[in-house]
Amino acid sequence: MDETDVIDLLQAQHGMIRDLFDEVEQAPADRRDEAFSRLVRMLAVHETAEEEIVHPHARRTIDGGDAVVDDRLAEENEAKELLSRMDEAGPDAPDFMQNLAMLRAAVEAHARSEERYEFLQLRAHTSAAERRSMAAGVKAAEAMAPTHPHPGTESAVKNVLVGTPVAMMDRVRDVVRQAMGKNP
Repeated sequence: MDETDVIDLLQAQHGMIRDLFDEVEQAPADRRDEAFSRLVRMLAVHETAEEEIVHPHARRTIDGGDAVVDDRLAEENEAKELLSRMDEAGPDAPDFMQNLAMLRAAVEAHARSEERYEFLQLRAHTSAAERRSMAAGVKAAEAMAPTHPHPGTESAVKNVLVGTPVAMMDRVRDVVRQAMGKNP
């Protein structure tokens, strides 16, 4: 797998997200918070990078790009809403495992749709050099992305305008939580 190709990079991350869901589901209750924090961070960073780099390129490049991306953004927003509520309530909430199952189903369906409707066409309509450039962009976006879900920012413009200050606040919150002995 070539992680300098944006499609390979994102598909590898989809696999990592599935593994993180497994980890949260299998974690003992007293260690679930740590695993869930890693899942929240991975989902937030991954989706932000897709919204900033991949989706705008797909809109311009693939057949029916606007409709394909709009469908993906609607899925992302729905999952972000649930993830945000779960992040606020924490893994000790009585409905956590039920919500985790719903979130997993939504995230996995979204990943399959991206792979089938967006990634296949992107691979067919872009050069290896373009995909390498997009992979570098995704990695850069992930380095600056918020670490918690922020529903309503599912566009490149909103992510750029809101993303950096929100990411800074998220990262400060993570450090404070860690200093207080809580997982970010």
